[in-house]
Amino acid sequence: MISTWVSVIVTLVAFVDEARNEDGKQPCAKIKMSSSVVPMGSPVSATCIIRDDCPLDIGQAGHIEWHLGDRILPSSPGANESSRVSQVVIPSFSHTRAFLTCCVQASTVQVVAGVEIRAGYPPEAPQNLSCQTNLTNPSTLTCQWDPGQQETHLLTKYSLHTQIWDSNENHSYELQPGVHHLVIPRSGFVLFSEMEVYVKAVNDLGEANSAPIILEPISAAKLDPPNILNIQVVPKKYGCLKLGWSLSQHQVWLQGFRLNLEVRLKTADSSQWGQQPILMSKVKATRPVDLCRLLHWTRYIAQVRVRYKQSPWSEWSSSQSGVTLESAPTGYLDSWMKVSGDMKHEELNIHLFWKPSKQFRANGQNVSYTVSAGKGGKVCSTTGNNCTFQISSKAKKVYIRASNSAGRSPPTAVRIYPPIAVAGISDLSVVPQDDTSLLVQWRSHVSSSLTGFVVEWKPLLNTDLSLAQFEIADRNQTSIAITGSFEPYKPYEITVYPRFKDGIGLPQTVDAYSRQKAPAEVPKIKITKTWQSNVELTWDEIPLNKRNGKIKNYKVFYWNGKGVINVANADPKERKVVLTNLDGVSLYEAFLMVSTFGGSRNGSIINFETEPFDALSVLMIAIAVLVGLLLAIIFIVLGCSSKRKRLKGHLWPVVPDPANSSIKRWTSESTQDSYLPSDTEEPDLVYLSHLSFLDLQVKPSKKSHDDVWFNSSEDTSDLGESICGSPFIPEYSGSNSDSVPYATVVFSDPCSSPTPSGPPVYLRSESTQPLLETEESFSPKCYQNMRSDERQTEQCFFGPSHDCVSIEGKDLKTLWDEFPFLQALTMNDNECD
Repeated sequence: MISTWVSVIVTLVAFVDEARNEDGKQPCAKIKMSSSVVPMGSPVSATCIIRDDCPLDIGQAGHIEWHLGDRILPSSPGANESSRVSQVVIPSFSHTRAFLTCCVQASTVQVVAGVEIRAGYPPEAPQNLSCQTNLTNPSTLTCQWDPGQQETHLLTKYSLHTQIWDSNENHSYELQPGVHHLVIPRSGFVLFSEMEVYVKAVNDLGEANSAPIILEPISAAKLDPPNILNIQVVPKKYGCLKLGWSLSQHQVWLQGFRLNLEVRLKTADSSQWGQQPILMSKVKATRPVDLCRLLHWTRYIAQVRVRYKQSPWSEWSSSQSGVTLESAPTGYLDSWMKVSGDMKHEELNIHLFWKPSKQFRANGQNVSYTVSAGKGGKVCSTTGNNCTFQISSKAKKVYIRASNSAGRSPPTAVRIYPPIAVAGISDLSVVPQDDTSLLVQWRSHVSSSLTGFVVEWKPLLNTDLSLAQFEIADRNQTSIAITGSFEPYKPYEITVYPRFKDGIGLPQTVDAYSRQKAPAEVPKIKITKTWQSNVELTWDEIPLNKRNGKIKNYKVFYWNGKGVINVANADPKERKVVLTNLDGVSLYEAFLMVSTFGGSRNGSIINFETEPFDALSVLMIAIAVLVGLLLAIIFIVLGCSSKRKRLKGHLWPVVPDPANSSIKRWTSESTQDSYLPSDTEEPDLVYLSHLSFLDLQVKPSKKSHDDVWFNSSEDTSDLGESICGSPFIPEYSGSNSDSVPYATVVFSDPCSSPTPSGPPVYLRSESTQPLLETEESFSPKCYQNMRSDERQTEQCFFGPSHDCVSIEGKDLKTLWDEFPFLQALTMNDNECD
């Protein structure tokens, strides 16, 4: 745009030089328009008139053109170019500055006339006019204003006008463009005379005046900061201080005037000033002021500032301090009591906490506290904020009193509430708000007996009970912001207790941090178990003072030579993880990453590998081998048990057992060797008679209960009756005798049966006990049977045998004497019917 303007200006200069007559008369053409300065966006019209005596040769082929900068504008339809007059209309002029030229188009384009058009806005009325007096030597009055938000794009001039009412003096001050403030010298105003001041803004499109202000220059003066001379106590006036002050050295001439004074105070242990300064109107600097309704025996820090009427306040003075008089403590204490022990026992364990309430005032420096139990007397005295003691279970209340050198406070009654197993809260959570506060939230269980809540917090790394703090919340609250000197990265225990009409309910506790970061250390990984494809890793718990936050999770990163990194997550409470599906032939590397809600830290790298045969594999192999051996043993035992009888005959000799004789083995084939029938053969049984040496009663009809025979499970009712006329041997004494039954004889009944065709059969018992204590053969030898006709017949009692011995030459009595056992077989013909 600048280059275009330069070219237009050069063209216009050329036009002026060429379009003049040789004798230096008027130019050939001129442009007429209402104004060269127009409002932004307004329409613009212009007319170009070429003189008739202009030497330019327009001719029929030539015509007039309009140029706005480097853009050609269409002429007005009503233009009469033949008369050398042309008109142009610009509907909206949106340039802040542009050149409009009139040109003749013939063989060449020639500029015959031109004009510069400027556009902008009229000035706004100046805003926020203010003036301030400076009382330093020399005194001045400085005024300033705001020119407005809208840019005019035109040259705007400002001027300040004053009128002093008492002297009727008027002054006008012109300012340089762009300057929006003015310093009026001391000659242009009177300190104690009112004057009117306003500002005027003017440009080519108009002018505007600011709203006038009326001021007294002394009232517009900002005084220097005053000085505090001293702060003293008022005798016998508790809670009052007397403050002496003065003006600065350059403004001492104002001490006789009544000024406005403001005082702000704060206690020595406070970091913030009081919300509302103390205003004192129309005071003289020569007189001190009284500050009352302050806390007793409290050090206060004070600052003051001053002004004249409605002038600006001076800056605050330097600080000074003073201490009020000491008095007895006033107000009551906030308390919190924890009770342990059973109310049925004689004594209870009490832990009592207290703190100043909003109404409590210690009113002294050396304050002590005394806890008493009514008539029971003092149970505790301390300068701290808590006390532990024992008290009778019959006590209902204890009382706390604060004391100093001036007296003691009224007692604060604390009722003893026992703990009860009632839940009143759930879903306890703690959210940090900033470095000095935590937001505690919980959900309340609606109960008509609920009276409120107690929020208790204490540091976990310091067990000093004096560091425990508490806040009381009413029954409708479900959250509370607790403030204090919370250390970052340190854990705090937050506990909420529900309070009921009849006791303290079950609490809920959480750990919280005001700020968290990565742990200070990471525990070392330990390999506790290894399998063929699994490994169990464990680690120790991070010490509480090095966690720097609440543990969020544990992650184990592990990889082998293949380079694939795997991640295993572990439960923060278990602190162990089992890595599965590992390659048994690879060496693995792993490290532990511990994360809190404020950051993470990685541990050192360890190496491990799996076992080629783990305990589980060995156990499975051992179980398989044992199961195979057990099955083999079972098959062998089953095979052997099916031929037990045959194997028994081959492996163990069968020795008769008189005590366990049976009729199942009787046979007629042998009387010397035992014969064991096969499973398919039946023994050749004849008539059976039991032969036993029994000690019977005199009367056979009565059976002795001690008789071993009658106690047997076999039927012995025919004992003695089947043996015709066989006497019992009196020497046998039953079960207490040294003799035992050892044989059973089968024979043909001579009384009721025909003569048997075969000899009687003797069957040896299976007992392993020897029949006789001799070295002779266990099988009895055969003898010739004796007949009544004294004919000798070669027959054995126990069947035919080659061992049969003739009994010729021996009488029957001798034979019976040698074999007493056979005496039982004696039969008499006269006894058989």
